[in-house]
Amino acid sequence: MIIADYHIHSRYSHGIGTILENAENAQKKGLKEIAITDHGFGHSFFSMKHRDIPKIRADIDEAQKKTEIKIYFGIEANFISTTGEVDISQSDLQQLDIVLVGHHRFVESSLKDKFTYLLPNIVLGRYVSERVKQKNTAITLAAMEKYPIDILTHLNYQFPIDVRQVAKKAKQTHTFFELNEYKVNFLSPSDFEILIEEKVDLVINSDAHCPKRIGCFRNALEAVEKYKVPKEQIVNWDKVPIFKKFNKDLK
Repeated sequence: MIIADYHIHSRYSHGIGTILENAENAQKKGLKEIAITDHGFGHSFFSMKHRDIPKIRADIDEAQKKTEIKIYFGIEANFISTTGEVDISQSDLQQLDIVLVGHHRFVESSLKDKFTYLLPNIVLGRYVSERVKQKNTAITLAAMEKYPIDILTHLNYQFPIDVRQVAKKAKQTHTFFELNEYKVNFLSPSDFEILIEEKVDLVINSDAHCPKRIGCFRNALEAVEKYKVPKEQIVNWDKVPIFKKFNKDLK
């Protein structure tokens, strides 16, 4: 049973619900923990705003008191360069509880990066060349070295990678692979074989953009059953993980 959902958007970026509404729906679904992970500051259309950080933290505190749901203040940051930069600073990291990172098409980046990295993925999608796939992989590996990433979101969605290379790095950096409710099908049968072989820690998330979608995991759970993913690899199955900021063993 999945008892936590760590990828949820609110009205502070691309979602339509308040943080309290999200928490109330999580409570109705029987969840123990959630994370509010609005889009990173470099998203061209749906970014979280720095000026809203105090409001978000206050809303989280209020929602926790009213629902008794543990709520993490997170972000879904964006890859923004070929050298693995993402759209968060060290000062941002100090204010966040958890960090999710993923590829999104419309982000603020240099003109060079738009042409060498973003455009090929936008135009070709899952049919990119092996050269572009390896570039995507290198970007992901570099970001995992530079930032304390807790979760890599919706892997292979509009951004094909070498899953084995990234899986090996995920084990080294204690990073979780997301099985995203909406985009889990972008992982192939062979990708699942690799995730199982490499014993990567997985997290099932809804990627909810409205409160009613919180705790909806049908597609992800069907994939888990279909590919016989060991439940012990899923960090929010009948248990909750310790994220990097709170893990004394990683300091």
